Amino acid sequence: MINRQTSINKGTYKQPNIFGYYGNFGGAYIPEMLHRNVEELKTRYIEIIYSESFQKEFQQLLKDYAGRPTPLYLAKRLSEKHKTTIYLKREDLCHTGAHKINNTIGQILLAERLSKKRIIAETGAGQHGVATATVCALKGLQCLVYMGEKDIERQAPNVARMKMLGATVIPAISGSKTLKDATNEAIRDWINNPNDTHYIIGSVVGPHPYPDMVARFQSVISEEIKIQLKEKTGSEFPGYVIACVGGGSNAAGAFYHFLDNENVRLVAVEAAGQGIASGRSAATTQLGKPGILHGSKSLVMQTEDGQVVEPHSISAGLDYPGIGPLHAHLFESGRAEFLSATDEEALAAAFELAKLEGIIPALESAHALAALNQKKFTANDIVVICLSGRGDKDLATYMKAMQ
Repeated sequence: MINRQTSINKGTYKQPNIFGYYGNFGGAYIPEMLHRNVEELKTRYIEIIYSESFQKEFQQLLKDYAGRPTPLYLAKRLSEKHKTTIYLKREDLCHTGAHKINNTIGQILLAERLSKKRIIAETGAGQHGVATATVCALKGLQCLVYMGEKDIERQAPNVARMKMLGATVIPAISGSKTLKDATNEAIRDWINNPNDTHYIIGSVVGPHPYPDMVARFQSVISEEIKIQLKEKTGSEFPGYVIACVGGGSNAAGAFYHFLDNENVRLVAVEAAGQGIASGRSAATTQLGKPGILHGSKSLVMQTEDGQVVEPHSISAGLDYPGIGPLHAHLFESGRAEFLSATDEEALAAAFELAKLEGIIPALESAHALAALNQKKFTANDIVVICLSGRGDKDLATYMKAMQ
């Protein structure tokens, strides 16, 4: 088991220290069978992803295949309603319908250069599974996606898309049958197939170097926001950046290039589910404490004796009992403000956006939108919200809410 931390250098907001720690959170807590794979990634990922050939192919695919840059859209009617200036970073317009494709393109190119022919992934809402299946089809690689049995039922359109793209979808039938359990099964697979398999983790979770690597691939979001905001307002820096957080990949990407500028206020919105104190929530920063989950030390919802508490959210992508170590550090240090939105608040925010702007958001993104009713903004504020995905996959839930 790899587990090293140093008080000499605890890393920065942007990058962890050499052992993978952001402040007190991170590291690599892994079984010996995965030591070679993780060490190979750790020693080679920076060299590979910043090589000229990698960057040329990565940038070309982001542009011509994923459809970047995504628009930074001035939501005029939403701005009028909330008496401030609101821009939406339209990750919902990416190929496959969410920000997840940014990371899967990067990781499939990395897997190729590591000579891995078999790709596994976990998924909750299905967007990461679809994005993984998409790039595997693009590159002609075998793809297996682990997904909780409960999520397979509530995200049927994405399951069909994965299968159409040639992926094998494997149900996780243990525990709550959701994202946590799918991740457990994917890790077991990786332990049993360490030589030919690359595990494409979909969020800023897992053992080092995954949180850093995924954040780097997703940082294209904030890189574009700075350029686009400068064109629209004359300044690269908004007053606020708001994003939903489960594991936290879209938030990491939206925050990344603003982390060191404390004039930009960062707001992360977790899933309160049926209420923080209801026993059916996924608000990790409010309910969690330090612990080890899926290969790293972070904040984890757990009992007194360390058993993971089953989370709940109306949104499959936020239904996770932990949070990425970067976000745990942002919370503990106070660099980011963490709010939470209930299922009902997320639904209300989704319907508000649909009716005011003609945009149906993913339920995950709707949690970020719900922050507009919790924060007090001035007329001079510039607020950027990461619209991480589109709502096609959640139509069954929206239809039920309209009955």
